[in-house]
Amino acid sequence: MSHKITVSAIISADAEKVWNYYTHPEHITQWNFADPSWQCPSASNDMKVGGKYAARMEAKDGSFGFDFEAVYNEIKDGENFTYTMPDGRQVHVDFKEDNGQTHVHVAFDPESQNPEEMQKGGWQAILDNFKKYAEAN
Repeated sequence: MSHKITVSAIISADAEKVWNYYTHPEHITQWNFADPSWQCPSASNDMKVGGKYAARMEAKDGSFGFDFEAVYNEIKDGENFTYTMPDGRQVHVDFKEDNGQTHVHVAFDPESQNPEEMQKGGWQAILDNFKKYAEAN
């Protein structure tokens, strides 16, 4: 796959807080869903190269759910990380602080089941939810 889909957000908080809220399981469960009818009841994150990230995502009515899993390839603490999903697709997340705000950029390999616009929309909605959570707490 030659190109990646990118989504981004500017969070009104310093990079350390944004990094912690993005990577600590007790925070991940509070924001890791695209829509209010969904939830993330559990998450675990072994944040080291070769470590595993896992999050359970499901509809609140119990009608549908799935496990999102990935293994870390590279981590620059507080700055960026890259992980690979079980199907071989990679995701790179970058954190850059500028004047007390943090720019979060997520670039990911698209999958072939859904239109790219839909994938971008879903990932952007999750990132927007993260922004709301990080700024409110």
